[in-house]
Amino acid sequence: MAEAADFPGMAPSPARRWLRRTGALLAGAPLLAGLLQLPASSAHAEGRASAAEASDTGTVAVAVDSLSPGVPTDGDTLTVSGTVTNNGKQAVTDAQVDLRVGSELTTRSAIETMAEKADALSGATGTEVGGKYVATFAELTPGVPQRFSISVPVGELDLGDDGVYPLGVSLSGETAAKPWEQLLGIQRTFLPWQPEKAKTATRTTVLWPLMSTVHMTAETGSNEQQTPLFLNDDLAEEISPGGRLDQMVSLGKDLDVTWLIDPDLLASVDAMAGRYDVRGDGATTTAGTHQALAKQWLAQLQKAVEGKEVVALPFADPDLASLAHNGTGVTGSLSQLKAATDVAATTVETVLHITPSTDFAWPVEGAVDPSIVKVATSAGADKVIARSDSLKETGSLSYTPSAARPIGGGTTAVVADAELSTVFEGDLTRASTSTLAVQEFLAQSLALNLQTGKERSIVVAPQRMPTASQAQTMAAAVTALQDGTWSQSQQLTAAAAAKPDAAATTKVPSRTKYRATLRKQELPRTAFEEIAATQDKLDNFKVILTDESRVVTPFGRAVNREMSTSWRGRSTAASSFRQGVQSYLDTLADQVKLIQKSETKLSGRSATIPVTVQNNLVQGVEHLVLRLSSTNPTRLEIGGEPYAEQRIAVSGGHSTTVKFTTSANVNGQTSVVAQLYTEDGREYGAPVTFDVKVTEITATVMLVIGGGVLLLVLAGFRMYTQRKRAAAREAEEDVPDESIGAEDTDALLRETEVLPAEESTVRHGAEDPVQPSDGTPDTAAESTDPPRTGERVDR
Repeated sequence: MAEAADFPGMAPSPARRWLRRTGALLAGAPLLAGLLQLPASSAHAEGRASAAEASDTGTVAVAVDSLSPGVPTDGDTLTVSGTVTNNGKQAVTDAQVDLRVGSELTTRSAIETMAEKADALSGATGTEVGGKYVATFAELTPGVPQRFSISVPVGELDLGDDGVYPLGVSLSGETAAKPWEQLLGIQRTFLPWQPEKAKTATRTTVLWPLMSTVHMTAETGSNEQQTPLFLNDDLAEEISPGGRLDQMVSLGKDLDVTWLIDPDLLASVDAMAGRYDVRGDGATTTAGTHQALAKQWLAQLQKAVEGKEVVALPFADPDLASLAHNGTGVTGSLSQLKAATDVAATTVETVLHITPSTDFAWPVEGAVDPSIVKVATSAGADKVIARSDSLKETGSLSYTPSAARPIGGGTTAVVADAELSTVFEGDLTRASTSTLAVQEFLAQSLALNLQTGKERSIVVAPQRMPTASQAQTMAAAVTALQDGTWSQSQQLTAAAAAKPDAAATTKVPSRTKYRATLRKQELPRTAFEEIAATQDKLDNFKVILTDESRVVTPFGRAVNREMSTSWRGRSTAASSFRQGVQSYLDTLADQVKLIQKSETKLSGRSATIPVTVQNNLVQGVEHLVLRLSSTNPTRLEIGGEPYAEQRIAVSGGHSTTVKFTTSANVNGQTSVVAQLYTEDGREYGAPVTFDVKVTEITATVMLVIGGGVLLLVLAGFRMYTQRKRAAAREAEEDVPDESIGAEDTDALLRETEVLPAEESTVRHGAEDPVQPSDGTPDTAAESTDPPRTGERVDR
């Protein structure tokens, strides 16, 4: 049993081998006797327990936290440090940490296989270095990590030719249940060995991505500076000392890399450098306070990219695969990609004061198909950054070809190496996982170089948004590579222009080969339909503004952000952002509207109807047309036609009222519709419908009213004359009789011949005045007696 724990290829000392065999015999006798007495059920239980104990990863975890130098040369001393942790239930005694060197790994696939089983007890473990180059522990208590450090001259490792060698760090010891030396844990890593400068160096391009998620909304303040509103303050955390983006800049400045930058990140940090607001809970906002931090980060970035190659992706890093698979059927989607590309260079030049390259497109994880390539190049890019696990080699090449591949139509696929590009993914917060990633990267790079003596250009395209720990690991690996003896740094444009291998694959895989896991994360067609709807509303809104830049710029960039690759895996957040942009645009557009009207009454054949347009924006609006339409032109015409139009211009924060002349043909009620239009004939805003009630005054009615007025005047005049005559008669009665002569008496009698009847009428009126509206006759009742001579009768 002890021999079963020996390491393949290992030559243990005779004394140690004798001790293990002796322990096995002493322990085996009572154990065998006990097993013979066990019932069948106990035997099955013991079998399960034995299977659990025989776990391929062992009961002791070995972590290699540091390996220095990562690329040793002649005369160096290799120092390996880390921890061992007993994860079992029993203490481990007589524990010893050993270094083991295996045979050279001659293929890249062998390196990948060993990396996948780095802590497996099975498999080759190499030859024990032994001697004094060990670390011992009297006891390992369960759950308590113990640190170790072993330093060994490189000459003691007995390395052979140039190549990649597996380096194992193992722990062996005893337990109470198994009191013999046994392998309890191991951790494998890689030791690149290239002491002399390689005859042909690999030209290696390392992309250094600088991008983030979406942070800015479409909303801005109404002030002249248009204070931007941020979704949250997460960007401040990323650019703070020790933050992810801070690490990318501070580490990247010392590396010979090609910076791959999303202009939206620069625009967002530049906006933070001034006055900005941050959305809080509900509708609340707070003033941003990280202006100094933003300015400091931008200043550091400007220095970091001096003299370096900078490639600008389209603004907000649009998801090319989503657009190709779900967006091309929606009108205007490709125009958004063109707009994002057009502003990329300007943004980088404004913020960093350098001129970037905009010739490259970078689909998610370098996965391509014909539709993705077509979309990627539609906005002007003629180079597509792919990856070798998508554009796979199907020929008989025995080595990794150069990155550049002509794929037709004047387009070059720059194929990044998948193994080198993905090694930095995963959780690298622990020192042990970070160290393993660095050594695997270096091993793959050296193995690639040793494949052939041909000069090749290789590209490394890591994940888009490395964490702080991933960035640190990447920087350590790139530093070691650039200090090594088999690689030479190269810019991305040079790699794209390098002579391609004639036998390398140039056929883009079909759409069916696109990975299902990536397809599930794509933006759906409905997202592009919402984007198109927002753009349509924006186009209709901007034409009425006196200063459209205050709206076009923030909303145009917000629409670009709606297509961002960073929404992958965050569908709910993506939908919420799109809805927020459209809702805010609707709110602004609704600030220019018609005031509601109640029922309007018109008296007469013609009249004017006022309609009010209100503008609550801070800027003026123009190029609007107000149309007033009659739903029943036979009853009511507007300006002699079924409808009439007037041009509208309203200054910010004001209203204007325009009047339309109407003419009624018949009495009754008619509905009228007021609607705003842009000058190109598109409806703007909601219509306002109200009723107009026409009450026409005819000629007959006018004659009746006129006759009534005339009768009132005549009645008044008659009453006046009657009262005057009565007053004259009373005056005559007051004169003494002797003063009146016979002639005068006869004249007076003749003048007052009908006075009694008139007097009766006057007295009646005095007692009961007759009003013009009374139904009684204007004179006293007629006498039934025959009239006397000279008596006047009213008929």
